[in-house]
Amino acid sequence: MRLRFTKMQGLGNDFVLLDARVQAIALSPEQVRRLADRRFGIGCDQVLLLEPPTREGADVRYRIFNADGGEVEQCGNGARCVAVYLWQHGYPERPVITAETTRGLIRLHPDPLGARIDMGVPSVDPASLPMTLAGENPFSLEIDGETVRFYAVSMGNPHAVIPVEDVDAAPVAELAPKIQASPAFPQGVNVGFLQVLSPDRFRLRVYERGAGETLACGSGACAAMVAGRLMGALEESATAELRGGELRLSWKGEGEPVWMAGPAETVFKGEIEL
Repeated sequence: MRLRFTKMQGLGNDFVLLDARVQAIALSPEQVRRLADRRFGIGCDQVLLLEPPTREGADVRYRIFNADGGEVEQCGNGARCVAVYLWQHGYPERPVITAETTRGLIRLHPDPLGARIDMGVPSVDPASLPMTLAGENPFSLEIDGETVRFYAVSMGNPHAVIPVEDVDAAPVAELAPKIQASPAFPQGVNVGFLQVLSPDRFRLRVYERGAGETLACGSGACAAMVAGRLMGALEESATAELRGGELRLSWKGEGEPVWMAGPAETVFKGEIEL
């Protein structure tokens, strides 16, 4: 099978985008892993697959596969890349794109930074992640005899956001996999490490399910924005500093969607034989 692909990136979070609206594509987990392999494939954090929509009101359906081959529900940086790809290819004629994901519809708007995304209304209900711990934010989890305090936020995908004093000193590679392996998260979880710098700025590192630490995570930044607001540490609008660059975020509060704006660009195009 020969596939045409577009390599894209948003703040260094990189993607292989495949357009199944113009070529028949059915990927196995093994093929996703091959595409994502940085030595034997193309190399990426996630594979994005565009398909014709199945829900009324949607312009396009897009699916997200992590580098380990597993399909996931949401990806903010990927959504911006999808938007820029579609605008570059003249679709749709109207500027606002309604995209169908496995967790519902999201809307993609043009922005001077690249794209602005309505990421939907977040949930802090433990069952929505899902998470087996009961109660309300903040939660506590015992890891290797130590208590880890975190905020549980669903952006259509699960996030555990841990407040820290210094993200550079945070034990991301050591602690995050242990949290992801906890029975408290039966479907795994993205683990964010949040350092609030001021009421309108924060730093963030995210260890993603199936991908490890990435240079940026859009849905993770949205979850961190929600956590920071729940902590009383952030204003309605804030800038997230990630290792790959900056995102602009806003959240008015309960029942309101999180908005995210940031860049996305095409890196190169090509073909690969699977």
